[in-house]
Amino acid sequence: MDDAHKHGVTDDDIRHAIEHAIRVHAMDGYLLLVGPRRDGQLLEIGYNPTADRVFHAMPVRPKYL
Repeated sequence: MDDAHKHGVTDDDIRHAIEHAIRVHAMDGYLLLVGPRRDGQLLEIGYNPTADRVFHAMPVRPKYL
């Protein structure tokens, strides 16, 4: 998850957002999930299911809501 920490999102918040995703966008070869971190702020999470790897995590941008 190292690349996912670029925006300061913690592992616990990433896991929480994935487990409680409210939107899933199928992209080209990966998923973009929208879910809440532990304090309720929505995050966008880039996840490659083939590699079981999170590569992106940041506060959600309006285009994914």
